[in-house]
Amino acid sequence: MIALRSRRILTPKGWVDGAVSIEDGRIIAIGAPSEGATVEDLGDLVLMAGLVDAHVHVNEPGRTEWEGFVTATQAAAVGGITTIVDMPLNCIPVTTTADALRTKLAALEGELHVDAAFWGGVVPDNVDDLEELVQAGVVGAKCFLCHSGIDDFPASTPENLRPSMATLRAAGVPLLVHAELESDLHPPGDPRDYATFLASRPASWEDDAIALVIELVRETGCPAHIVHLSSASALPSLAAARAEGLPITVETCPHYLCLSAAQVPVGDTSYKCCPPIREEANRDALWQGLRDGIIDQVVSDHSPCVPGLKLPERGDFLEAWGGIASLQLGLSAIWTEASARGFSIADLSRWMSQHPAKLASLKHKGTLTVGADADLVAWDPDGEFIVDADALLHRHKVTPYRDHTLRGVVHATWLRGEKVASHGKPLGTATGRPVLRS
Repeated sequence: MIALRSRRILTPKGWVDGAVSIEDGRIIAIGAPSEGATVEDLGDLVLMAGLVDAHVHVNEPGRTEWEGFVTATQAAAVGGITTIVDMPLNCIPVTTTADALRTKLAALEGELHVDAAFWGGVVPDNVDDLEELVQAGVVGAKCFLCHSGIDDFPASTPENLRPSMATLRAAGVPLLVHAELESDLHPPGDPRDYATFLASRPASWEDDAIALVIELVRETGCPAHIVHLSSASALPSLAAARAEGLPITVETCPHYLCLSAAQVPVGDTSYKCCPPIREEANRDALWQGLRDGIIDQVVSDHSPCVPGLKLPERGDFLEAWGGIASLQLGLSAIWTEASARGFSIADLSRWMSQHPAKLASLKHKGTLTVGADADLVAWDPDGEFIVDADALLHRHKVTPYRDHTLRGVVHATWLRGEKVASHGKPLGTATGRPVLRS
């Protein structure tokens, strides 16, 4: 039995000056250390529930040279994340059948440094596979309303989504939606100029797609989750849908909250993602969406690729692969901006631990309460550091946060009571587990 003592323990009921006692991987008491416990004193470090990142592209099996479960979960651990939820692409095979999920589970054996749950996928031809896929353990399923970037995960249409949503509703899991409806836009301009790319992927694509999702939720009753919201102009329709009682939740990402279009250097394709990073006014409005509770959570959408696909020599935003690799930096990036805007550590924990865990039905994750898994992070909210990309643990070191000064330094992470990371280094063997919906 161990006990972690801190003068700043964040629980759902508020702050506690005391200790978290842990036995057999679970929290057994909060307050005075339990009798016989070995006590580790964390002083004034904040001790709170480990983060749950419900949007991570690991890409194993099949594209492990992009990332892989070893590097992804090591990066997660040193960033204070204790559970990731893996996306159904860009692995091979894509996770659209129960057999594909079993292939993924076999590939990750012995590789997890934090726990991992899994999203399945919805594509036009797998409606009949979804019930078995959920029974095999996925916690929900994701679709694209536009081209996903790979041909084996094609875009969905209302025609295949209606029966798919009926199946997911009956199974009690959400549909996750990449909400962009494409039109044929070819704006003039230099492809090395970020403004050219931004004009090629307007906010209206998101707004129109979200309007379609709202109608499908109203029609089917299936819970839907909007992934990586970038367009703040969609917030009024989302707020109205929520007020109507429709089961719709929303996430956004650190890059939409911490970066803006005006700061993207010419040709620096590490900033490219889809949907794109937008203007400063849009960023401010997304923060207001968090304040108003329209946006529920903040997740990484960690999406690495081999550096060559970012076309660094050409700097062509239109042709480079999209995606931001930032798994390990989420807590610090968000706290840097949130603290400057008057938000609290409790807000951060709600966005990055509690609500992602709830979305994925991870009942013992994302909360520091008696009976929960002892998945914890100790961090200094006043500490600062300069991002050294070479020190990041995800496989490739391409990041728009290179050389940024961030606030909030992770000191240690515990997974079910075992310390798995300390001061930027993973510890011990891979003790993470797959978390399958039961």
